[in-house]
Amino acid sequence: MYRRLLAADIGSTTTKTVLFEIQDGAWAMKGKAVSPTTVEAPHLDVMIGLRQALSKLEALTGIRLLDGARLITPAGEGLGVDIFVASSSAGGGLQMVVTGLMKEITAESAHRAALGAGAIVSDVIALDDPRSAIEKIDAIKRLRPDMVLVTGGTDGGNISEVAAIAEMVAMANPEPRFGQDFKTPVIFAGNVEARSFVEQLFKDQMELSFADNIRPMLEKEVLGPARHKIHDIFLEHVMMHAPGYSTLFAWADGHIKPTPVAVGDALRFVAGKFDGDLLAVDVGGATTDVFSVIDSEFYRTVSANLGMSYSMGNVLAEATPAMVLRWLPFEADENIVRNWNFNKMIRPTGLPHTFQELMLEQAVCKEALRLSLEHHKSLIRGLKGVRQQRGVGDIFRQAATGDTLVDMMEIKVMIGTGGALSYAPRRSQAAMILLDGLQPEGITHLYVDSWFLLPHMGVLMDIDKDVARELIEKETLIPLGTCIAPVGPQASPGRTIARVTVGGDTYDVVSGALQVIDLEDGGQGGIEVVPHREFDVGGGPGRPVSEKLPGGVTRLILDGRGRPLEFPKDVTSARRTVARWYHALGAYPSHTLKGLEV
Repeated sequence: MYRRLLAADIGSTTTKTVLFEIQDGAWAMKGKAVSPTTVEAPHLDVMIGLRQALSKLEALTGIRLLDGARLITPAGEGLGVDIFVASSSAGGGLQMVVTGLMKEITAESAHRAALGAGAIVSDVIALDDPRSAIEKIDAIKRLRPDMVLVTGGTDGGNISEVAAIAEMVAMANPEPRFGQDFKTPVIFAGNVEARSFVEQLFKDQMELSFADNIRPMLEKEVLGPARHKIHDIFLEHVMMHAPGYSTLFAWADGHIKPTPVAVGDALRFVAGKFDGDLLAVDVGGATTDVFSVIDSEFYRTVSANLGMSYSMGNVLAEATPAMVLRWLPFEADENIVRNWNFNKMIRPTGLPHTFQELMLEQAVCKEALRLSLEHHKSLIRGLKGVRQQRGVGDIFRQAATGDTLVDMMEIKVMIGTGGALSYAPRRSQAAMILLDGLQPEGITHLYVDSWFLLPHMGVLMDIDKDVARELIEKETLIPLGTCIAPVGPQASPGRTIARVTVGGDTYDVVSGALQVIDLEDGGQGGIEVVPHREFDVGGGPGRPVSEKLPGGVTRLILDGRGRPLEFPKDVTSARRTVARWYHALGAYPSHTLKGLEV
């Protein structure tokens, strides 16, 4: 029987540690501490930052964890832990270059495989991209990726083009980022007929491994073997050469994963619990990650230039100031938005000092989510130009060729994490960001991972699924509410577009309005939603849907604003409309919306 668990996430900028303890037969979080990550010069040892975080955790909890430089194990009275697990994205995480013959066929599949394995894809090299061979070779050499994935060709097909793309990688022969005494790994997951040629090509240059062809046939995509190979090589070779990781591995007894992989494992469990598709977002300072679980398959994309501090200027450039201004219930112009944005980029750790600044920051976050979701949808799609075969489950549900696999009506759960969501002063603000930025459809349960515990849970699931399950349900996912958003034609404001029954009471979903229903008993009897004959909440136009509410949900959010959201063309009317939305959800104190007729 375990008594105490310790988990750490070694991030690019911060190292987060969490201590869990069993109390009265139930697991609970004992404390959390954070310290700067020390993977880069002058420290060059991730263990320095980890030990600093653990020293803070000792002071916070009163439990002794370290004996000098050693982790105390097993747990005793007032000291030590039974299990230590870790996840890491330090040093920028796993950075890869992927290659393929055609950018929208094999190279796109390679891109998906790398993202699903937790990588940041620095570049996608394809024979049909417009760069010259010299430019492609120079890009690979300059980027110095942790690993290169080479793909191309169907099994049994012509190998000449596969050989051409492999030769570019061999000629580049990039130096490893960490440690100069080993070769950069390259994985070949292309035409099996080309393996003998590829083996000769990379001999004495790069560390070659083979995985099953990701596109053995044009109409079939097989990503699993390549993902597993990427994961294994990253842990066994790349990370072991990073400063201090050999000690970290010893402490964790091998229970360590790349952070995005650990998050994916936890999200698969959550999606299975709800028996539906899932969407999760992690809004960082430099990047925004979007995760989805669709038909039990895990997908991930990284919007590498959309963040809430260092990359905020990119959000503004791509979304335009006008798109940010539409979320503000007060008078502002583009100069205010631009000046605030650039100040945030200069002082990335700064926090809003006024409610107007807070609204502005959260407006930018909504646009970062909207853009990142569009990027996610564009990558997570059916195979182009052919009838796709992804798995047995797709017999029952397939996207049209080349269309996105992300169906918002099928998303049952949305989870938000990252500073702007996790540390929002009010939970209703986090809910508002998810509602406006992602625009859920049908019936969707909203959560926030306020302590960023999902990576820890993903690693812990490999050791004890029951403990991980308990901590996910009790400590990790904080319910924000269940959103009911009928989808249909544009309706005149004030018209009833659906009726919701819960606990014997009935409520109308009204076109153009946002309403909140607080549930005293958590809606234990479940809900029934009957949409108007032109509107859909998941069962088809006009078809009622009954659903049991998950434990912990205490509010229903009736969103009759339509999809996509429409704003009045008159600026003053638009501000008043936004103010009414914020007031309905209780996102901000009433005095901040004064004079806007809410």
